[in-house]
Amino acid sequence: MKLRSLLFVPADRPERFDKALATGADAIILDLEDSVSLERKPAGRAAVAAFLAQPRSTTTTVFLRINPLDSVHIAEDLALAASHRPDALVLPKAEGAASIVDLCGRLPDAPPILPIATETPAALFQLGSYGQVAARLNGLTWGAEDLPAAVGATTSRDEEGRLLPPYELARSLTLFAAHAAGVAAIETVYPNIADTAGLAAYVARAARDGFTGMMAIHPSQVAIINAGFTPSDEAVAHARAVIAAFAENPGKGALMLEGKMIDAPHLKQAQALLARLG
Repeated sequence: MKLRSLLFVPADRPERFDKALATGADAIILDLEDSVSLERKPAGRAAVAAFLAQPRSTTTTVFLRINPLDSVHIAEDLALAASHRPDALVLPKAEGAASIVDLCGRLPDAPPILPIATETPAALFQLGSYGQVAARLNGLTWGAEDLPAAVGATTSRDEEGRLLPPYELARSLTLFAAHAAGVAAIETVYPNIADTAGLAAYVARAARDGFTGMMAIHPSQVAIINAGFTPSDEAVAHARAVIAAFAENPGKGALMLEGKMIDAPHLKQAQALLARLG
């Protein structure tokens, strides 16, 4: 499952569903949580049910973001997921493996799950547990909005939009937790829709650091995210050259390539890059 870009769509805005599929996003997230008001949640479920009941002409993955497990809405959300089978679920306010076990206990035939893994203070202390339930996951992501609210902070970013140290920590821990579990590391959203240069820089930083995809909140962000998480021709050629060099020199732990030393970590990076191409 390729997950470079995951575009949020409010579940109560069905006129946007097909438009979202046409953006080129690898996945859309039909959102029953934050973007849908309390009184509109039944309408959101009805719209999602109607959409999922129709045949689709694209291979875009359709996620459903349900409400938190302790929400009064969760039973109806899970009933919808059981009867209409989205491709995957997004679980907000997840707190480690225990939350995944809880969800799968309520929905035994649950599709793959993408936890939002840093939205409560307690969640940070459970990030290392996701490896126990890796078979039920298709990635791990984080959020920079709910956590500051949970601890009484006024913001997660400085005046220039950069993450503040506590939330950089949450980001880093999510990145390492995803790789420790062997699942995709998905960067959180970039909230300034108009700042395309800032988004491109944010995507480049995420790809550099080891994230393999990112969530989007507006269709205009999708192309920039896809481009940023698609390896360049130069990078692909270099990765193939690294793999070929080791194949031609079996048993050697370190080699020279283009005047530089390469060893096992470089081979692993090259293999991971080509694997992302499918």
